[in-house]
Amino acid sequence: MSRLGANVVHFARLLRSAGVPVGPGQALAAARAVGLAGVDDKLALRQALFATLVTRRAQMPLFDQAFELFWRDPQMAGRAMAMLMPMQKPEMEPAKVAGARRLAEALNEGRGPQKEAGEQLEIDMTLTASADEVLRQKDFEQMNSAELADARRMVERLPLEIEAVETRRWAAAVHGQRIDLRRTLRQSLRAGGGIIRLAEARRRVQPPPIVALCDISGSMAKYARVFLHFLHALTEARRRRGQRVSTFVFGTRLTNATRALKHRDIDEALDAVGRDAGDWGGGTRIGTALKDFNFRWSRRVLGQGAVVLLITDGLDRDEAGVLGIEAERLARSCRTLIWLNPLLRYAQFQPRASGIRALLPHVDRFLPLYSVETLADLSRELASSGRRGHLGLRQAA
Repeated sequence: MSRLGANVVHFARLLRSAGVPVGPGQALAAARAVGLAGVDDKLALRQALFATLVTRRAQMPLFDQAFELFWRDPQMAGRAMAMLMPMQKPEMEPAKVAGARRLAEALNEGRGPQKEAGEQLEIDMTLTASADEVLRQKDFEQMNSAELADARRMVERLPLEIEAVETRRWAAAVHGQRIDLRRTLRQSLRAGGGIIRLAEARRRVQPPPIVALCDISGSMAKYARVFLHFLHALTEARRRRGQRVSTFVFGTRLTNATRALKHRDIDEALDAVGRDAGDWGGGTRIGTALKDFNFRWSRRVLGQGAVVLLITDGLDRDEAGVLGIEAERLARSCRTLIWLNPLLRYAQFQPRASGIRALLPHVDRFLPLYSVETLADLSRELASSGRRGHLGLRQAA
């Protein structure tokens, strides 16, 4: 294989590592197309690669970034010589475009970490648990960038099955729970009288909608980012089954992030959330955000016995009275209200903050959120939350 053909194959592997599904047949087709298009015209080269390697619209931004990084002209010779040079490691600025971080990781894959002068290599000889098991228990705040990337991949693989529950609507059934009088009369009219056959109906069964309210203030930023990976996977899994997930983020104001998380690519989705929510990493006003949700969105998204996930540490700048009133109104509107709080990672946690005390009487479940293991617990909790309905802290109160 020529050097140009080898570089085309390397480019296809880069795209595959970054998340674009490129098969061996596509890589070979790309090499043949580049051989026909030539290397004198960069636009023709791009079109040849695009036509053979890109199959969906969502892959276009990632392809454009990868093409500019991989086929960058080093200005040391003409274009033909540049194509024949071995692949170089690009120097990327901090990720400002969706997918840039993933491309950087794919380009550096296999190179190994660079050891700085004077840095000593430490070897962990603990053999009692696997690396994945240790990572499942580790706090997101204590993870480096590589561990966070692994944690996000583990979060996206969590089981996301949610048990179906009975709704208020009725559907036709052979052996139902009651007689469907309207359908019985319609059938008798079509039959022209005579023997009337009784039609039956039973309650429609379907998984409840999921509504997430996620705090993106400074103290919650890292937890919120990982949890949005979980919500993106949940949204994608339920979208394929025609089920609904609504996501809202809040700091000092409420932002509807449902449409942003519908992007198939997770980096594009998080980039869209960041653009829509201008208060990421700032202060937090939980009471104001819940009031905005209750008056603007509650009746639109909390139908059919929705399960609400409230992700916040409860440290609020608003008055506790406003937060308590709005939390009570929210609890009355949903089937189950689950509060996820990273402060529960501390064994000495006490609900002393006024915001935490105002929220606690109105939630059904109060769960920790700080590691992959706690997100796995949440996944199991969601699998049965629809069946249980109101219980727990709210019932005790």
